[in-house]
Amino acid sequence: MTSAEDEKELTLIDHLVELRDRIMKSLIAVVVLFLALFYFANDIYTYVASPLISALPEGTSMIAVDPTSPFFAPFKLTFYAAVFLAAPYILYQMWSFIAPGLYKNEKKLAIPLFISSVVLFYAGIAFARYVLFGIVFRFFISVAPEGIQVAPDISSFLSFALTIFLAFGLAFEIPIAVYLCIWAGLAEPEALAGKRPYVVVGCFVVAMLLTPPDPFTQSMLALPMWALFELGIVAGKMARRRQQEDEANEAQSV
Repeated sequence: MTSAEDEKELTLIDHLVELRDRIMKSLIAVVVLFLALFYFANDIYTYVASPLISALPEGTSMIAVDPTSPFFAPFKLTFYAAVFLAAPYILYQMWSFIAPGLYKNEKKLAIPLFISSVVLFYAGIAFARYVLFGIVFRFFISVAPEGIQVAPDISSFLSFALTIFLAFGLAFEIPIAVYLCIWAGLAEPEALAGKRPYVVVGCFVVAMLLTPPDPFTQSMLALPMWALFELGIVAGKMARRRQQEDEANEAQSV
């Protein structure tokens, strides 16, 4: 007969095997997307860089300082694009792994939060690409000193773009974090609202750490973070009110 310790060990091994399989599935998804997108690597780079290209003075263009940059910059961007596109599937694999250990009410909450977190992450990237880039690049180029020819390096732009995409993608998850804190009882909506001045300062500090060292770009990240914090408080208030109503109905039924 198998002892209890052996059964626990087998259960742990089963979980590790399942985790390995889900990691492998996630990696395969990234590789498949990367191979599918690789042919369009240059087009993808041009699409991401188009706000900068259109803002450059007439007769100028981006440059490649490193001889290998024309190949590796689009290659690297395509890989990250594959990871971003595979993010919902990767998160689904994570959810499938942890879902059996959740209670029924936690599963009920996790599904809409999962969908919301994916949508908000992509919304942050879209905000950076379609709103921030056009404003920021036009501003930077317009303030260039006279006699300076603006010709950004393609690798430097890629590092800037990836940093901004990740920063805005994560920043747009703030409502989820605030909502979970209120739902779990870690903080009250009124208490969070009372800390608003500290939150505003914290948003600018985080923006300072995540974005290039200029006040304009930092403000473009800090202000949406503050607005998303307020959105999280509103959603948390609604969740707390619903919890109180459910508790009252259970008390009446008893």
